[in-house]
Amino acid sequence: MNSSEFDRRFDEGESVIDGLDHSAARRPRLEQRRVNVDFPLWMVEQLDLEATRLGVTRQSIIKVWLAERLERRRDPAGMAVTDPTSS
Repeated sequence: MNSSEFDRRFDEGESVIDGLDHSAARRPRLEQRRVNVDFPLWMVEQLDLEATRLGVTRQSIIKVWLAERLERRRDPAGMAVTDPTSS
């Protein structure tokens, strides 16, 4: 399907999924990178209790909580906000 046909289908509310090459699809900045973090035992125990309570893994709760905290540090345009106390 050429770009004009793609645009026409999209504008008319038709599915354009068949016109996309999914093998080349990627999610920028969402690639995974493994990191190691050492936590004190009391923190691991608290994380495990909360994860069990919510029915998720320890890793999941850590990711969600970190993402929530980092999102609060972004401006409306999605850029990281600098710490005003660091000057």
